[in-house]
Amino acid sequence: MAIKESSGSLKILQKAILLHPNFRHNVGSNRDPNLRLTEAKGLAEAISLDIVHAEIINVRSIKPSTLFGEGVIKAFSEIVSVHQAELVIIDSSLSPIQQRNLEKLWKTKIIDRTGLILEIFGERAQTAEGRLQVELAALLYQKSRLVRSWTHLERQRGGLGFIGGPGETQLEVDRRLISERISKIKKELEKVVRTRELHRKARKRVPYPIVVLVGYTNAGKSTLFNVLTNSEVFAKDLLFATLDPTMRQVRLPSGRDIILSDTVGFISELPTQLVAAFRATLEEVLEADLVIHVRDVSHPETEQQKLDVLEVLKKLGIETDDNPCMLEVLNKIDLLSSESLMHFSVYSPEKGIPLSALTKDGIDNLLKLIDHKLAASLDIFTVEIESTKGAAIAWLYQHGEILERQDHDEKIHLKVRLTKENRLKYEKAYLKNSAKHYNEKVSS
Repeated sequence: MAIKESSGSLKILQKAILLHPNFRHNVGSNRDPNLRLTEAKGLAEAISLDIVHAEIINVRSIKPSTLFGEGVIKAFSEIVSVHQAELVIIDSSLSPIQQRNLEKLWKTKIIDRTGLILEIFGERAQTAEGRLQVELAALLYQKSRLVRSWTHLERQRGGLGFIGGPGETQLEVDRRLISERISKIKKELEKVVRTRELHRKARKRVPYPIVVLVGYTNAGKSTLFNVLTNSEVFAKDLLFATLDPTMRQVRLPSGRDIILSDTVGFISELPTQLVAAFRATLEEVLEADLVIHVRDVSHPETEQQKLDVLEVLKKLGIETDDNPCMLEVLNKIDLLSSESLMHFSVYSPEKGIPLSALTKDGIDNLLKLIDHKLAASLDIFTVEIESTKGAAIAWLYQHGEILERQDHDEKIHLKVRLTKENRLKYEKAYLKNSAKHYNEKVSS
């Protein structure tokens, strides 16, 4: 058993074996199994597991009971025994029956890719909200595994261990307790959603545009966030280094202030339980004025990672095809060869901004482009309102940014910056019956 020094104390690392099933029948997949194995190693190392053996297993046909064939089962029975492995990680989804049978055959604990990611999230969540979201995802996952997963759940016990009737089976008890806990967590997360909605309304009254960073895990979002905000959010060459969302105020070159938000990283085959549980957090992406997709262009599978991120965004209901409110950042250009760098340097702003969050090369270009994108989505216009029209004046203060105000005897002249959507709402609600209004488009 390996020992690692962590924060001044010694931490015993759990010995683990990692297997990546390479399904031959999955002809549509263009992912390199070696890179997938490396990524899975990174996931395991994220929770300080000691990988004593890692291997790609070619699977021609899936065995419903064990996933692998008899030859693989026999070979790894010996490997598990030789290494005295306490855990075997299968970098794929396992059915409850497959997990149970493999545990029996190999006489050790088995977890699949979903279980591994849940373990990481459980260790990393810092805020009360984050811990609730992870617990909800874990319970949803466990609930699906209760049916015939463990033999001890089939025994009947009487009451609390005293003399009495047969009572519920342990399976029924666990299922009922999990269901009750899931209901309680969902109610608590509903309060979180309401609180976030209040915060959003408060921010809209300020009003600062919301810019959100999204991307594949370890793409460099947190490093970029720290550079743009002069912050010290935890950023490390580690998968899922950031779980809980962080927000900071940033001033753009034009003098406009924005709120920048860092979010949890995505990954291929992100468990559906996590997408559902973290929806309250990811709703920040839905409300954003601009979504910045941060890509690690030094990674061999950067294009596949891009597709994985876009797939999660689509699940959240965000339109990703030709969306003017999305911007792509091509990060880690400092790790590219001169030939590869030449390929990305000719990218147009519509395709992506090459930069390095580590060396800060290209950061100024990014800030200018954010400024330009946000300005294109805003209208600046002047309006003349009767001083008695308090509702119209209040609406503009609540939903827009008042750039200039001149008070006259019975009239108020306002120069306002509004989103196109809010400008249309204002015109529909207040311009019909007013005595005099005029709109003048002003350069941003």
